Formats: sequence, C-alpha cells, structure tokens
Amino acid sequence: MSKDLNAVYEALKAKFADRVQAPPAVAAGESWIPVTPAAIQDVCRFLRDEPGLEFRELMNLSGVDNLDEKDATKSSYELVYHLHSMKHRHRATLKVVLPREDGVSVPTISGLWPMADWAEREVWDLYGIRFQGHPDLRRILLPDDWAGHPLRKDYKDAEDYH
Repeated sequence: MSKDLNAVYEALKAKFADRVQAPPAVAAGESWIPVTPAAIQDVCRFLRDEPGLEFRELMNLSGVDNLDEKDATKSSYELVYHLHSMKHRHRATLKVVLPREDGVSVPTISGLWPMADWAEREVWDLYGIRFQGHPDLRRILLPDDWAGHPLRKDYKDAEDYH
C-alpha cells in the first residue's frame, strides 16, 4: 500500500469520519478506500478540490457483480472509482459496496468529472445500478428496448427477453 493512499485515507477520515468505512483495504495487490454510498459525491468533491490532493482526473468507473450463489447475504455490487492527480502524481481507488437488489442507487459524480457521465450510463446499462441526480441516465451500449442488464451474473440470455 502506498504512502500516498494512507495520506489520502487520513485526510478523508479527518473530514468524513465514519463515512469512510475502514483503513485502505488490500486484495490481490491492489489497495482501495471503502466509502459509504451516500458519501461518494462529497468524498469525490473533497478529493478533487482539496489543496494537496487535487484528484482532477477520474480515470475509470466500473461496476462489479459479486453474486454468491451459495450465500445471498454475501452478494453485493461494487462501484470502483480510479482517481488520478497529475499535479501531485498520485492515484487513489475508492470502492462503494451496494446491496445486490433491484433499484439500487448511489449519488452521481457526473457534475464533478465529465468522464463520469458516460461511465455511469455504462454501469447503469450493464448492471442496472442507478445514479441519483444523473442528468441523462439512459442506455448507452444497448438498444433502448433491451430488457435486463447483461453483466449481472444472474442475467438470462437476450433471447429470453426478445
């Protein structure tokens, strides 16, 4: 885990207390900071605007379906936000864990980084995760009449829907 990520975590913990859930986590050699769903917009704004941090680039936003067919209580969706500061040459990854249910949503960050507009639309299209406050949340890859969200692990073939 990089010193930079620990410093970012400490700044977030000082500002947001319990809305940043735990110290930076590590799995498969990757480090990230867990953030509560309701706090993601405020945390991202702080990381973008805070002197010394200045994460001005959202490099990627992706969805993950953690379906556990043996134990539904362990199932969840994740949103993974990869941020970069060109000025300070550091990176941070944030993760938001969401319940695996229909109608799940999280606040949009599309007003903070223009790149988030299409990335959130893609996550909505493929996983069905809604972004509250998004200015134009509609399909971006699939036809408007497509039923379902094909990157969900429980998705049935398109033939079943058309």
